[in-house]
Amino acid sequence: MNAVLIVLGALAVAIGGYRWYAGYIDKKVVESDPNKVTPAKMYMDGVDFMPTSKNVLFGYQFKSIAGAGPVVGAIIALQWGWLPALLWLFLGVLFIGWVHDYISGIVAMRSDGLSLGGLSYKLISPRARTILLSFVYFYLLLLAGAFGGVIAGALIKLPSGPLAVLILGLAGALAGQMLYRWRVNILLMTVVCVALALVGVKLGEMFPAPVLIGSLAQSKFVWGLFTVVFCFISAVLPIWRFALPLNYVAFYIVMFGLIGGIIGIFVGLPPVDAPAFTQFTIGIGPLWPILFVTIACGACSGWHSMVTTSGTCRQLESECDAKPVLAGSMFTEMVLGVVALMTAAAAIPFAQYKELMKAGGPGAVFATGLSNLLNIVGLPIAYGKTMATVIIIILAITVMQLVLRFMKIATVELVGDQLPIMRNGPVATFVAAALVLLLIQTGWWQYLWILFGGANQLLASLALMVASAWLLSQGKKAAFTIIPMWFMFITTIAALLYTSYNLLSKVAAGQVKGEALIGNGLMGIVALFLVVAACFLLADGVKALKRYREPGRAMPSEAK
Repeated sequence: MNAVLIVLGALAVAIGGYRWYAGYIDKKVVESDPNKVTPAKMYMDGVDFMPTSKNVLFGYQFKSIAGAGPVVGAIIALQWGWLPALLWLFLGVLFIGWVHDYISGIVAMRSDGLSLGGLSYKLISPRARTILLSFVYFYLLLLAGAFGGVIAGALIKLPSGPLAVLILGLAGALAGQMLYRWRVNILLMTVVCVALALVGVKLGEMFPAPVLIGSLAQSKFVWGLFTVVFCFISAVLPIWRFALPLNYVAFYIVMFGLIGGIIGIFVGLPPVDAPAFTQFTIGIGPLWPILFVTIACGACSGWHSMVTTSGTCRQLESECDAKPVLAGSMFTEMVLGVVALMTAAAAIPFAQYKELMKAGGPGAVFATGLSNLLNIVGLPIAYGKTMATVIIIILAITVMQLVLRFMKIATVELVGDQLPIMRNGPVATFVAAALVLLLIQTGWWQYLWILFGGANQLLASLALMVASAWLLSQGKKAAFTIIPMWFMFITTIAALLYTSYNLLSKVAAGQVKGEALIGNGLMGIVALFLVVAACFLLADGVKALKRYREPGRAMPSEAK
């Protein structure tokens, strides 16, 4: 099999799914209306509610949902072979992923910009809100720990990244100032800030971390602290000041690498060296259910409903922007996942893939594979490695800065009444950042990734449950959300139970000590908590779905 055919297949799935399936749901089921006033315009406060051009918002949404997920997940999943990974990327995004993202945004937008917690209270039950917020908080903790571990590992193994990331942060802050304060033309702002970020990549190559900070460049704690401080600053600032413009600028860096990788595949015509299938059970577990949580982003991801309901739906200028911004971003993320898979399966020999996975993890695999593809189009290997390193770091750090922002919101909603000090944004964010740093320092990243993936897909099933309740309450068809909901729930419960058993059994048998003991025990307990919480939520959700199916029990239809 040639990598070109696989990339063409990804483009066909993305274009066909967006045009026909998404187009049908948008027009015939949701009936998006350009004349409806969106929450962004109704409640504009310049902090969370902010009408934003769909061209800027697409970049924000794509960068916010993608993170390092489609890259890391696809590369890890290659251990089962490229065919299972590819099938899940194609089928997952086509029948579950874009549906989840788009419907979550529509439901929140037509409910005055409510977050998942508010939606669960309104559509499921009052108890569901408290349980869901607790679930979300611990889910976000796992997510931040997993992505923080990826970042720390990448910065240790590829030291050209730190300075480049810092300069990218400055470019993002400058973009916000130019666009929202100085009212500079968006084209000029884009050229200046993206050019600054690209110069930062070169400077990172010239001044790697060991030159700047010496032996501290090999410290996991240093880079974990670097990550949470960077994300803390982003989380406490207004979204227009840093998070939104940073994501916009970073989008171009990611797209540069993505398009460069695709061109490298088409020019170099590399054959796929990895086997189509290796074996059903590998070191991290069996193909079902573990593959389906290893590849989360790119196929389906509950994180996307967090971004969409707590952020993007509060910035959409028009309902008609939901399809290109939400569905379009999800299909684009799948293409990124496929390109990442090809950097591991075709751009390097399979034997080298296995060596790099042991030595440096998915970050090292992606950096080596993408730099080989970019070298085909004329970029030096060293610059290409720095570029690939920056891409995977900014993908991960983009998610983490939003995670801390959402953990702050969840903290206020959960314990703000009982602990008034937690209503203070910086205080709530600091507590979240401290917990994340603890998990980065003590957790083994592969188990963290599996647990994050399981919690992530479980959240997706719960978001689909809320969306199904809304669809039924409006008298609309809901089979296209209910069937994926059950598939995701059953699969992810199995994955979480499998992983939790492995973690806690090692603790009970005394096979881990020190930091690993703390990390394994904490991760295993959190996984069990998520399973129990999800089961309670599902029970309430099933009752709500049955209630909405009864004649005369649906909510009054919205005015069109």
